[in-house]
Amino acid sequence: MKLASSLLPNQWRLLASSSPKLSFIFSTASKSHTFWSPTLRQYRNLQTTVSPVVTSSYLPTSYITQKEIEIPISPEKQPRVQEDLGAFQKFPMVMPSIDLYASALRKSKRVQPTKGIANIAKRERNRGAKQLDAFMKELALPLKGYMESFPRKRFLHPYERSLIELTLGDGKYEEVLGQVDVLRKKVLSVGKEHASLCAKALSKREAEDRLNEGVEKLELVFQQHGSAVDDLLSIAKVLRAMPVVDLEMPTLCLVGAPNVGKSSLVRILSTGKPEICNYPFTTRGILMGHIDLNYQRYQVTDTPGLLRRSDEDRNNLEKLTLAVLTHLPTAVLYVHDLTGECGTSPSDQFQIYKEIKERFKDYLWIDVVSKCDLLEGSPVIYAKEDQSSDEAEIIKYRERGPDESILVSVKTEQGLNELKSKVKEVLINEMEKIKSGDIVDQSVVT
Repeated sequence: MKLASSLLPNQWRLLASSSPKLSFIFSTASKSHTFWSPTLRQYRNLQTTVSPVVTSSYLPTSYITQKEIEIPISPEKQPRVQEDLGAFQKFPMVMPSIDLYASALRKSKRVQPTKGIANIAKRERNRGAKQLDAFMKELALPLKGYMESFPRKRFLHPYERSLIELTLGDGKYEEVLGQVDVLRKKVLSVGKEHASLCAKALSKREAEDRLNEGVEKLELVFQQHGSAVDDLLSIAKVLRAMPVVDLEMPTLCLVGAPNVGKSSLVRILSTGKPEICNYPFTTRGILMGHIDLNYQRYQVTDTPGLLRRSDEDRNNLEKLTLAVLTHLPTAVLYVHDLTGECGTSPSDQFQIYKEIKERFKDYLWIDVVSKCDLLEGSPVIYAKEDQSSDEAEIIKYRERGPDESILVSVKTEQGLNELKSKVKEVLINEMEKIKSGDIVDQSVVT
């Protein structure tokens, strides 16, 4: 049987001619157009399975879960997840509206009619329709790219959401993106309408008029709504200039009332170079510097000063400070000025300090009394202050600040070495907290 199964058809014919039985079998198989062999009869009863290729191996379908063989979802349809910090630096470059319009018009004029059109009127309306279509697309595609590249605020990190609200105003970011989308839709609508009219022109002159009319209409649309592109350009410039914060890098945040000497300490402790003047609210934003200790880099943040008032009454500069403390993993260096030069009385500073210390009690903390070279004689008391209700805690605070405070003077360099050692210790401990995951976003703490 094994020998017979290996014979070729011609060999079977020769064998069949020598045997009547084999001749009958061969003729029956020929009529059914199927060549019979013992090997084919054996294979007919075999069971087969279909096995897809999975990670370069063949596995039966029954061993593959439904999830593994599903068609993957396209990136456009996948749900957006919250982004890490640094989204502002990923903003695309936005062209000024006048440059965007001029570039689109210049490119559209290079479009030529389809080759082979002999009729002048047909050729002209073909050219006009193609140029209007190209003009429309050259305007609309960059606008669509802006809409896709600028992230929606709800997908941003809470800290960057706060920066947008406090820097631009609540709702301004979404409003400008909405205006850009309105401009895009108007460009598409006007462009399609006039390209269609141009394609239906009956003469060369009419086609030229339709083309010029379409260009004028698109120019009018950009004159009326193109300012949205310029607003988006301004937003991108402002937000892209914001300091980048690394969540994996320990941060030391300097906090205190306005004009207490935070910026002077930032210049001494880090690479940051803030403006230093003798008036409140010199710091008008978040300034980031760095410290290098034992081949490890740390962040130092200078923040606007806080006044004694409720959160509802705070200005945007004060809210920036609270946003840093609330959303970033940071240690706190709280600066006190008991000399009376900062413009905020020691009593008010004490109340601000108690509120912030209670709100962020889980943070690593350093208390610093600045300008200690001026702390001589009796404590400073403002004339408007009522001392009759003073508690012992406030009286003690006026003299030397909180317990375990470090007294420093930038002018005489008193206490600076002690402060630097303490900062190093706190930042190393902050690094351990980050590595252990023992960091809590205060925005979710009730």
